[in-house]
Amino acid sequence: MADISFPTKSGEVTGILEKPTGDGPWPSIVVLHDINGSTPDLRRITKNVAANGYVALAPDLYSRGRIRCISRVMTNLITRRGRAIDEILAARDHLLSLPYTTGGVGVAGFCMGGGFVLITSTKGFDAAAPFYGAMPGPYGDHFEGACPVVASLATRDPFVIRGEPRLRKALDAHGIEHDIKKYDAGHSFANQLPMQPLMRIAGFGYSPEAEADAWKRVYAFFAQHLHDDDRLQEAQ
Repeated sequence: MADISFPTKSGEVTGILEKPTGDGPWPSIVVLHDINGSTPDLRRITKNVAANGYVALAPDLYSRGRIRCISRVMTNLITRRGRAIDEILAARDHLLSLPYTTGGVGVAGFCMGGGFVLITSTKGFDAAAPFYGAMPGPYGDHFEGACPVVASLATRDPFVIRGEPRLRKALDAHGIEHDIKKYDAGHSFANQLPMQPLMRIAGFGYSPEAEADAWKRVYAFFAQHLHDDDRLQEAQ
């Protein structure tokens, strides 16, 4: 599944890399997987990102072994620090080092990855797009200095409780530009996971309509914040 490896503070990490056709340069997006890790669906998503004009890099946060990494990554999500966050920022830095990227870089992620999107929204990205993601614990002053956020949530989500008002209040408190929309759908509505009938019973379920609208909003939002004429001229 991996296309590349790139350096981090603690060693090499693998990832999926997709880029648009043509010569570029293009802005880029770090794409963060859900708890399932690097899957064919993640490949589908990165291809979609590339088809819409962005270089996409999806780091495999389980690169060092799935069973061992899941526990560590979830701990990093709860504590909001650790190796997983270092690897996300290393993925961003790798994108910025590529000769066919501009200086504009965003971050998008799903479920667990959406939580990491919120955590790293204060760490040097130009825009952030969490899909049904939340950070454990109080938000407090976390979003001070955050980048603009375009969030896509679900009404029938058993995991992200009161996600919309909680996130909106926290972003408003710090004057962070945001676009938050809640869809009449279940958790993972933008992921094509296996066993869909069973997943819907559990409060999950792919919704092509919700996914299409969410990505339309994300691309419009990212176009405002990642396409910088000055950075494009410098890259060329």
